[in-house]
Amino acid sequence: MATRVLLTIDTELTWRHFAKGAGWRDNLALSCAPAGVGVAYQLAQLRRHGLKACFFVDPMPALVYGLDPVRHMVEPILAAGQEVQLHLHSFWHDLARGRRDGARFELTDFNALEQRTLIETARALLTAAGAPPPVAFRSGSYAANADTLAALRQLGLKYDSSHNGAEHPWPSALPLDPALIDPVACDGVTEIPVSQIRRGDGGLRPFQICALSSEEMAAALRHAASNRHSLVTIVCHSFELATRDGKRVNRLVRGRFDRLCAFLAENEAAMPTACFAGLDLAAPAKGARPLPARALRTARRVAEQAWGTARYEKPAVGAALVAVPPLAAIEELVALAGL
Repeated sequence: MATRVLLTIDTELTWRHFAKGAGWRDNLALSCAPAGVGVAYQLAQLRRHGLKACFFVDPMPALVYGLDPVRHMVEPILAAGQEVQLHLHSFWHDLARGRRDGARFELTDFNALEQRTLIETARALLTAAGAPPPVAFRSGSYAANADTLAALRQLGLKYDSSHNGAEHPWPSALPLDPALIDPVACDGVTEIPVSQIRRGDGGLRPFQICALSSEEMAAALRHAASNRHSLVTIVCHSFELATRDGKRVNRLVRGRFDRLCAFLAENEAAMPTACFAGLDLAAPAKGARPLPARALRTARRVAEQAWGTARYEKPAVGAALVAVPPLAAIEELVALAGL
């Protein structure tokens, strides 16, 4: 049995750029096309390697700007033959009502009826922007609880992918084991958890491009295939391959994405990429457990992350540390990781 891979990309306009005064065109550029490594780059890499992906698109900015920015997100994804499903960041609801101070950022800040109304509104906006009716949902920040699942069931959505054990019990607040990575039926909805690996301290780290090294991602995928896991669910974002300001390529994270795509293409038979539409989970494997931690592998990623932060997010600090011996040690570990 092959282990299918759901490569998911949350696609959205961000609060970060809105708060700095960016209009929707600038926000779109910085959130979905930053430094030339946004959605268009991701689509090109997927096409090059023959991979499928699901883009969870947030249509809620339409409440503030109208449908144009959502159409600009949806159209190139569909034109590339990739999948669009439903994402939702609730703060746009409050911004549309003039409530910037105290805007509610998490869907779980809303009661059951309000959550259903927000999800129903988001679905209507997404389809109005040209997307097919969605069958899957992911809440912004993974903020979901039992009320969220009830709303999805009532609205006829089949899948949710908001359970992230590394963010449990807040903001990912579903009544599930944090270490659950198997698909599971939950209140009439099939929950598709974000995959996890174990940290050295026994905690969890999500299978997100910016969170795991290429070595860890490959190890987690091999672990899943060898243990016959039914699914691996990977998370990326439209802006994740660039620096936080959206102005420079983050070569560390871009390299991880590129290597992941190449790895999946090379292992297509054992780890085929999939979409939610047509996903058959009639008899999924059970008992999947996250990849166990390995000290040296974890140490290499910690060093890699520290180097990446200094190089791409704090350039002044990075420049000041060039002559300090610990940085040389970090760079040696990065070299060992193949970067």
